[in-house]
Amino acid sequence: MTITKQTVADEIAGYLQHEIALAELVDWAEQAMLDGDFEESDIEALSAAISRLGVADVRAFGLTWEDCERLVRQPGHAARVEVVAVQP
Repeated sequence: MTITKQTVADEIAGYLQHEIALAELVDWAEQAMLDGDFEESDIEALSAAISRLGVADVRAFGLTWEDCERLVRQPGHAARVEVVAVQP
């Protein structure tokens, strides 16, 4: 499967929306780097973003909201926060 800007944005969104855990995001990024099947026109930006996600589980690197926002913005997307009431 070819990794595109949309693929990266979807993976980060899944993490931010608590659909996948940080460990799953890191595993995905590590596997994506091994497979190396990036969309040719964006290979530099994609490999940089995915490399960053691949070390997000290392304490020295971590992954902040600002990191996610920047990584999503690079491929031309925007991250937004929505606060909703939760039923008890």
